[in-house]
Amino acid sequence: MALKVGRCLLQNRLKDAHMTQQELANRMGITVQQINKYVRNRQKMSIEVAGNIAFILKCHVEDLYEWIEVGNNE
Repeated sequence: MALKVGRCLLQNRLKDAHMTQQELANRMGITVQQINKYVRNRQKMSIEVAGNIAFILKCHVEDLYEWIEVGNNE
């Protein structure tokens, strides 16, 4: 059994932290458009970006995405 990355849960984590996409973008030093790409599943975060976002939002990297169990052949 393996895991596959599903949809991004960043919007949920932002809500939990009472933070806007713009505030996160400002803290990260990136554009709000880039944050929106992650939120809308148009682009996956690099491990470095995910780690920094998790640090800012005080959550685990694993909390930023849905994880789907898949068979060994996927």
